[in-house]
Amino acid sequence: MLRAALTGGIASGKSYCLARFARLGAATIDADVLARAAVEPGTPGLARVVERFGSGVLLADGRLDRAALGHIVFADRTARADLEAIIHPDVYRRIGAWFADLPSGTRVAIADIPLLFETGHQHDFDRVIVCACAPEEQLRRLMARDRLTREAAMARLDAQWPIEAKIEKADYVIRTDGTFADTDQQVGRTFEGLQSDA
Repeated sequence: MLRAALTGGIASGKSYCLARFARLGAATIDADVLARAAVEPGTPGLARVVERFGSGVLLADGRLDRAALGHIVFADRTARADLEAIIHPDVYRRIGAWFADLPSGTRVAIADIPLLFETGHQHDFDRVIVCACAPEEQLRRLMARDRLTREAAMARLDAQWPIEAKIEKADYVIRTDGTFADTDQQVGRTFEGLQSDA
């Protein structure tokens, strides 16, 4: 089984590409979903987040207030590192378990991991796919998607490696600046390549 990681910058089209890979027959998993599961009410992860950041990061129903936590961690590099130290080990443990539990005969399995390079886990995978678009387009998408000010969106972009650095380390690059049809073609070609690599 070929183990691939799908990464790129925030708002670069990773989720769209992951869904397309799934439609083509790849086994897929999304680290963002796992990260949310790691801090669900009642989890050790949420308890550690509250211990580190205080009860102000909780909503009235006991769930994590992601907006409040985001304001803290994207303004403070140390706070962000502390949050990542709580969440990332659990996420990678879950990804490892997912790979181990896949049916025999699975040829290509893809994990969407936004902070792959930032966490130094790129060497855990056989291939790395990077989704990329122009930084201006990335900023526009992020502001529209998350209803952020330009300043807040820039803080999130600045928390990640520059997309050019990720492209340099990629085995495959999917440009998402164009039409959906163009992106679909690139996903298809990449999937063919991954199947050949497997």
